[in-house]
Amino acid sequence: MNTIWIVLPILTLLMFELGLNLKIEDFKLFKTRPKPVLAGLIGQIVVLPVLAWLIGKALGLEPIFLIGFVLIACCPGGSSSNVFSMLAKGDVALSVSLTACSSIITMVTVPIIMEWVTLAAGSAVDVHLPVGKLFMQNIVLMFLPIAVGIAVKKKWALAAEKMHNVLSRIAFPALIFLATVFFIQNRTAIIDSFGQLGLSVSVLILLAMGSGALLSRVMSLTGKERRTIVIEVGMQNAAQAIAIASSPLVFNNDFIAIPAIIYALMMNVILITYVAIIKKK
Repeated sequence: MNTIWIVLPILTLLMFELGLNLKIEDFKLFKTRPKPVLAGLIGQIVVLPVLAWLIGKALGLEPIFLIGFVLIACCPGGSSSNVFSMLAKGDVALSVSLTACSSIITMVTVPIIMEWVTLAAGSAVDVHLPVGKLFMQNIVLMFLPIAVGIAVKKKWALAAEKMHNVLSRIAFPALIFLATVFFIQNRTAIIDSFGQLGLSVSVLILLAMGSGALLSRVMSLTGKERRTIVIEVGMQNAAQAIAIASSPLVFNNDFIAIPAIIYALMMNVILITYVAIIKKK
């Protein structure tokens, strides 16, 4: 079974579900509350890819895994971050706005960053990036489903709410199903690389969350905003990274997707622990 035929519908579903939860006003939060939005976007779009590159180099990741490692760091926040923000008693409106804004912005930043990373690391493993095809895939799989979701919510608000309630419940199991299928098909490579990649991913997530907390304190954000920024910077869209890595139009390489699979696992373990600590306090 080619995992691309699983990941593409799942990513489209996740983006459509995100659109159902959005309003045009969500994109305007930057005007009314610029500091938390700026903190989240800097953490996700600037700090996280830099951290991934430095960690990957420091821990000696193989070039093929380094490309996938930076790829997951370049991706936008995952739609599940909104649920985690709610559980952590964070600012859900801020979480939704950051997920929406990062999903749009990274359609441009991911091709730019990954072109540089692929040129720097890909020559050793004969990996090349068709930037134009990646950009078009992002438009089809991310922008269009989000736009359709927003349009459905605007025209049929009640139906959109019902669809959102259903899709939000199956989004996380769908991602776990994707990770399971991918693991079964690539279990030898994943098991062999789990020690180094598991450490790299864990360090990345913890430093990302720490960076989010630091940015929040520097910008004097509230406790609710800080918890949301920590979650948003630490939680990326693994489905998008897997789609880019395994797509026949882009990398067409399952090995590049392995860091995203391990990230999906470690991300949920670490953030569930974080939420549990917050709730206990």
